[in-house]
Amino acid sequence: MTQEHLNVEKLGPVLSLMLNRPESLNAFSLEMILGLTSAIRDAQTDADVQVIVLSGAGRAFSAGGDVKTMGQADPAQVYEHIGKLNKLILTMKAVEKPIIASVHGFAAGAGFNLALACDLIAAAEDSMFALSFSQVGLVSDGGGSYFLPRLIGPHLAKEFFFSAEPVPAQRLYGLGLINFLFPLQKLQEETMKLAVKLANGPGKAFGKQKKLIEHSFTASLEEILEEERLTQTLMVQTDDHQEGIRAFKEKRKPVFKGK
Repeated sequence: MTQEHLNVEKLGPVLSLMLNRPESLNAFSLEMILGLTSAIRDAQTDADVQVIVLSGAGRAFSAGGDVKTMGQADPAQVYEHIGKLNKLILTMKAVEKPIIASVHGFAAGAGFNLALACDLIAAAEDSMFALSFSQVGLVSDGGGSYFLPRLIGPHLAKEFFFSAEPVPAQRLYGLGLINFLFPLQKLQEETMKLAVKLANGPGKAFGKQKKLIEHSFTASLEEILEEERLTQTLMVQTDDHQEGIRAFKEKRKPVFKGK
């Protein structure tokens, strides 16, 4: 399915979501935000979808907010618009399926934060990232103030926000912010290989593990221990667990079905 600002395509068990405003470096539009939210929400209940890949058409992943339209909205409209962006970010974190960001060219502002909201980031070796909010007198939106300090600490996060300078993917890879670096010409191929590998894994276990990790930032150790106990009690009843045990005993690779 192709919307004006978002291409949605099922590639077997992989749901491909491609931002599609290449003329504006995939700057966010309301249609794009709503389309992403709807597609990711629907993926939660689609048994055929095991992994989601988020990418951008054209020369860049995303320039974030559309600078051309900034200053035209009143405060109430800004509040409403960011509320819809917030709903997208929360939907991404809630869906119990891995989301991979495939980043090339440039990821700036909320485009950078959109990548941070994914579970894994694969990036082209020559890609650049920037938290450019301060250049237009703004603070972060899209969750950057939450995600970045937890990943690299408050001092580096403040440096990136205050300076707004572009940061090479190589540096972010060294900081652990990016999971995988690939040559640009192989980014799409290698990202899809990763997505298929995850899609062939124990989908329910991946989803529950994602949920546990997300909850760990706001829960106590005691709460996480109990949540692990309850979740594991459910997981031992899954088909994937039984298949994993059989495969181990038969000395073969398991064939998981996400059930």
